[in-house]
This record gives sequence, C-alpha cells and structure tokens, in this order.
Amino acid sequence: MTNLQDITLATAELAKTTAQFIAEEAANFSKDKVELKGKSDLVSYVDKETERKLVAGLTEILPEAGFITEENTISQDKKAYTWVIDPLDGTTNFVHGLPAYAISIGLMHGDDVVAGVIHEVTRSETFYAWKDGGAFMNGAPIHVTDAASIDESLFATGFPIYNFEKLDDYLAILNELMKDAHGLRRVGSAATDMAYVACGRYEAFFEYNLNPWDVAAGVILVKEAGGFISDFKGGSDFLFGREMVAAGPVHPKLLEVIKKHWY
Repeated sequence: MTNLQDITLATAELAKTTAQFIAEEAANFSKDKVELKGKSDLVSYVDKETERKLVAGLTEILPEAGFITEENTISQDKKAYTWVIDPLDGTTNFVHGLPAYAISIGLMHGDDVVAGVIHEVTRSETFYAWKDGGAFMNGAPIHVTDAASIDESLFATGFPIYNFEKLDDYLAILNELMKDAHGLRRVGSAATDMAYVACGRYEAFFEYNLNPWDVAAGVILVKEAGGFISDFKGGSDFLFGREMVAAGPVHPKLLEVIKKHWY
C-alpha cells in the first residue's frame, strides 16, 4: 500500500480499534501499575501494550517502514518511510482518570510528515490528514479558525515536567497572554491540543520540551487544516527541535509574544 489516502484511512481504523483496549483498561486501572521514567514522567503496561498493537498493525499497512516510538518496544530505525508513534499521549491523565489522552501516529517520508492520525480516546474522536488531502474528524472536513488577533483567541499550552531553566521566560509569556486572550488551557496531551487547533477549538498551541512522537501527527493535521507550524523562532526546527507553535492566522501575533520573552 503506497497511496497516502489509503494508508491514512487504514491507520485511522487501526487507531480506533486499538483505542478500545485503552478504554477497557481505563475502567479498572490501578495506580500501583505505574512506572516512573522520570519524576513526573509516567508509563504503564497500557502504553507498552498499545504500542505493540500499533506496531503490529502498522507493519501490515506499510511493511517497509521504520519506527520512532516513545516506549521503545521495537528497534528505533528511520527509513524512507518512518512511523512516529505515541501510543498514549496523556498518560498522567489516564493514570488519574482524567480526559484527555490520545493515540498519535505520524508517517514521515524522509524529513517530511506526510500523514497523521490522532484518536482522542475519551471522546472517541478520530482526526486524520494526509499531504495535499485535507484534514478530517470522524469523516468530516475540519479547518483552523479565522481569528487573527490575541484578544479573540483561546490558547493551549503545556507545563514542563523537567528542564525548568526557562521557566521564568515561559511564565512571562503566559502572564502576557492571560491578560489579553480569551484564556489559556493545559489539557495535558499535546496531540489532543494540536487536533483541537486543527478543528478550530483552539486558535493556537505552543509548548517546549516536546518530543517528535508528541507532535508528528499534529503537524500534518494543522497544516492540512490551513494552519501554520513553526518553532519559537518562526523557523522549521519544530519536529526534533523540542519547541512548537501550531496556529491559525493568529500565528504571527502569538510568535511576537513568544519571541519577546523567550530570547
């Protein structure tokens, strides 16, 4: 299978099917099954088993592709086509019984993200896009909002769980936006945040300390929904550069605020 539309739709079905496992485990999940990768970086058997299921299914969809995955259940191997997977983005929410948490699957061709699927488990919403094919949620086309100013925007962000050296700069950004925007939200799942930008629930999302599996699927979703993606400098080092701004037309205004305090 080499047709991007077919690959994306098959991946969306795989994500929906695999999400049933996550939902079933959520009903009886116990916190004593949690492992710590870092002080505030949680993982469980649900993350790992979900990743195994996704890897098996994606290998059937595109056998020649390599993998970059969060939980390292398979050898990390970048090839001409590479799947970039977060099996459960929002593990801390999952552990505490909170929405939102999502499966995030991006497909890279070389250095370019060409397809993406984000399935938000608690709302059973499947977001997907492929290059030059548009963006969709549960089969319906989606688009970023038309808002172009800070004072008509609702923003999403994340809080750092390590690397606090830039915390004061980050708080200065939040301080300015709190005073001027409709509000700030911290849902706890970057994949969900980017899906919500793509469908117009947020005007923008920004965060630092990100990993490629957090955002790969969201990159193509936001782009195909008519949005803009950059790093904090306005450049293109957003996938592996650990910082991102994903937005509709408010992107340049938000970037001005970030640059003012970050550099």
